[in-house]
Amino acid sequence: MNTGTKCVQAGYTPGNGEPRQIPIIQSTTFKYATGKEMAKLFDLESNGYFYTRLQNPTNDMVAAKIAALEGGTAAMLTSSGQAATFYAVFNIAGCGDHVVSSSSIYGGSYNLFAVTMKRMGVEFTFVSPDCTEEELNAAFRPNTKAVFGETIANPALTVLDIEKFAKAAHAHGVPLIVDNTFATPINCRPFEWGADIVTHATTKYMDGHGTGVGGAVVDSGKFDWTKYPDKFPGLCTPDESYHGVTYTERFGLEGAFITKATAQLMRDFGSIQSPQNAFYLNLGLESLHVRMKRHCENGLAVAQFLKSHPNVTWVQYPGLEGDKYYERTMKYMPDGSCGVVSFGVKGGRDAAEAFMGRLKVAAIETHVADARTCCLHPASTTHRQMNDDELRAAGVSPDLVRYSCGLEDAEDLIADIKQALEQ
Repeated sequence: MNTGTKCVQAGYTPGNGEPRQIPIIQSTTFKYATGKEMAKLFDLESNGYFYTRLQNPTNDMVAAKIAALEGGTAAMLTSSGQAATFYAVFNIAGCGDHVVSSSSIYGGSYNLFAVTMKRMGVEFTFVSPDCTEEELNAAFRPNTKAVFGETIANPALTVLDIEKFAKAAHAHGVPLIVDNTFATPINCRPFEWGADIVTHATTKYMDGHGTGVGGAVVDSGKFDWTKYPDKFPGLCTPDESYHGVTYTERFGLEGAFITKATAQLMRDFGSIQSPQNAFYLNLGLESLHVRMKRHCENGLAVAQFLKSHPNVTWVQYPGLEGDKYYERTMKYMPDGSCGVVSFGVKGGRDAAEAFMGRLKVAAIETHVADARTCCLHPASTTHRQMNDDELRAAGVSPDLVRYSCGLEDAEDLIADIKQALEQ
C-alpha cells in the first residue's frame, strides 16, 4: 500500500460483522478461563493481554499502523513523547553508559538527558548537528550505547544529516535513534536513510487536533544486537525477571527491542497511552497525509512573507530556498518538511513577546503542529531551563518566535502576522 492508504487502512482489518472503526477496549483487565493460560502470558510464551498497564488491543492496532507508516517491524505507544524518548534510550542504556546526542533537540528532551537521566547514571555528550565526521566520531566512548537526533529540531528547525549520523553510529556498533515528530513518516522515513529506532510525540501532527497526549517508539528490526552481546546484554542475555528469556532469541531482531521495552519498562514505569487517546490518535492518522501537505504549503507561504518584512531580522524554515538547511531538506524531505517557522522580531525578546500578544488568529500555546495555528517564545517557556550558551547550542535565540502554521487559509495567517508586526 502507498503511504496515504496506510494512513487510512493499516493496523486493523475487521472481520465479517466486526466494527469498521478500531474499537476502544476501555478495560484495565482481561478474563481467562485458567491460571495456566495467564501464566503463559506472564512468561512471554503466548500472545494476549492481561493488564492494560503493559498492553492494550486498541493501542497495539494503532501502533501497528505507525509501524507500517515508518516501515518498521514493531512499535509501541506511550503516554507522551517524553516517555517515548526515555524508553527508546533507557531500553539499551543504563547506569554507567554513555549516549551521543545532537545538541539541537527539543528542550524537554535536553533536560531529560542532561539532568534527569544524568542522575540515573547515563551520561550524554552533545554535538552540533552540523559537526564534521571527525568531531562526531570523537564524541564516542567505549561505553557509548546509542546516538540520538531529531529529523527537524524543535524549535531550531535544524535538519539532521541522518546518513552521516547513522554511519558514525554503526561504525561504533550502536543504533541511531531519530525523533521524527516534525517531519512525520509522510515527509521523511528515517529507516530508509539508516536510522534504527524512530520516536514520535504523537501529540503533534499525528494527532493533529490537540485532543490527546501520546508518544510512539518504532523499531526498524534491522539493527543486529547479537553482533554486540557485551554491549547490549539486556537484549542478548537471559532476563531473570522473565524466567531467563533472551529477547533476541525468542523474538528475533524484528521484535526483541519493542518486546523488551514493553515487558520491562512499561511493566515497571507504566507510561501507557490510554485506549481513548489511542482512538483519537488513529482518527488523526487517517488524515495525516492530507493535512501535512497543507501544513507545509502554509509554512512556506508564511516563511516567504516573513523573509521580506522589514520588522523581521531573520527567518528559518527548512523548505525555504536559501535556508541553511534547504539542500539537506531537499535530500531527505523533497515533498515538504513541516508547518513550523522560526523567526526573529526586530527589537529582540520584548518585541517578540509584544508581537505574539497582538496576533488574533494564532494563539499563544505550549503546543505545536496543530490544525489551529499557534505560536510560542521558547526562550521564556519550553527552553527556559537552559542558560544562554545551552540555548545557542540548541539553536534557540532570545528573540526566536516559533510559529506553527495550522490548516487555515494562508492569506489569513499572513494578514494576521502583518498587522501584528506593523503595530
